[in-house]
Formats: sequence, C-alpha cells, structure tokens
Amino acid sequence: MIDWNSIDTVLLDMDGTLLDLHFDNYFWMQHIPEVYASTHGLSPEESSERLHTAFSIDQGSLEWYSLDYWSERLQLDIPAIKRELRHMVNVRPHAVEFLSRLHASHRDVVMVTNAHRKTLDIKMDYIDITGWFDRVVVSHELNAPKEAQAFWHSLQQLHPFAPEKTLLIDDTERVLESAREYGIAHLLTLLQPDSQRQKRIDTLFPGIHHFDEIMPEEQP
Repeated sequence: MIDWNSIDTVLLDMDGTLLDLHFDNYFWMQHIPEVYASTHGLSPEESSERLHTAFSIDQGSLEWYSLDYWSERLQLDIPAIKRELRHMVNVRPHAVEFLSRLHASHRDVVMVTNAHRKTLDIKMDYIDITGWFDRVVVSHELNAPKEAQAFWHSLQQLHPFAPEKTLLIDDTERVLESAREYGIAHLLTLLQPDSQRQKRIDTLFPGIHHFDEIMPEEQP
C-alpha cells in the first residue's frame, strides 16, 4: 500500500489515528450530556438535544476544537472533567511499534493535531507518545484547523516538508481532502477510528484497520 522508499516525512493525526477515538466519542456524546443535564437541571433528553445542536454547528472550525470555547459555552470546566476520565485514553493497536520503527528510520515524523493544547497535555500526561516525534504541531497554535489551506501553508513555514514525499494518516476525510488540495501525495485514513463502532466501508481515501498493515521495515 505504501512505497516507503518514496516517503521522507510522515504526518500523523492523534485522535482516531494514534489514539482510540472511543474516549472522545464517549466523552462528548455521553458523559458531557449527563454532566450538563445534572449541572443545569435538564432532562437527559433535553440535554442531549441541546448539545447535539450545539456540536453540529461550526464543526471543523478552530473554535469547535477548543476546550476553552466549550467551557465558556456550556458553563462547565471541560478540562477538569476530561482529566477525571483520562484513564480511558488508549493507544491504538500496533501504534507504538509503528512509531518506534518510523523514529528509527531516516524519516521526519510529525504529529499534526486539531486537538486543543489542553487536550493534548491531559492525554500525554497519562500516555505520553510525544518522544517518538520530531515535532508536535497543534493547529490552534497555527491559527487554522487542518481542514483549512492556511494550516498547511503555516506548517510548511514552521517545519518545511516536500508534499510529494509526504504521507499523512488521518481519520477525518475533510482533513485529507484539504491535504490533497495542498499537494500532499500520500494519504491514508483509518477504517475504525473508534474501536467500539462499526468499521467504515465507504471511505474516500485508502484505509487501514491497524498499523501492522503498513509497518516500515525494521532498521538493522
């Protein structure tokens, strides 16, 4: 699926790619509606309906990924609530071996995440994989989400890479479409970002189930 000889740079998403998306889906779709209902005196149904509407607006924008934005919007301490559940954060199968092999190779390995810096810190405090990367890039610090062309232009200025020799692995197809528009040549998605949900079969980009399907050769 991948000709590793043609790859110099590997860009890796975090949630749903390196980490199981089940934590995030459970947190936002189940736990936060329960806390919001209890805090604001709403029925579970009313809470879920309000939050479903709120979450569907501006999806993919920088604000949508911001814990500070949602803390203010929902009048909840989202980072504190997330920290309470950080034991649910899990690395996807074979991800650490994949990172280890990339790290040992000549390739430049960069995490590119839309996750808020506070989210990154909470998760990495519990299960730190940042040591495998040459750089960790948070979209909020580039003032644009990965869905926007501005992100890739800013990334190029911050950490130069050759798009034609770059692989991006990401579970969000809007991100992959944006990367393709920028010129990134090698694009892969995940077929089951959330281990508790059904495998996707209608992806627009080539997909893998686990990283053992594309493991680069071990360095001698």
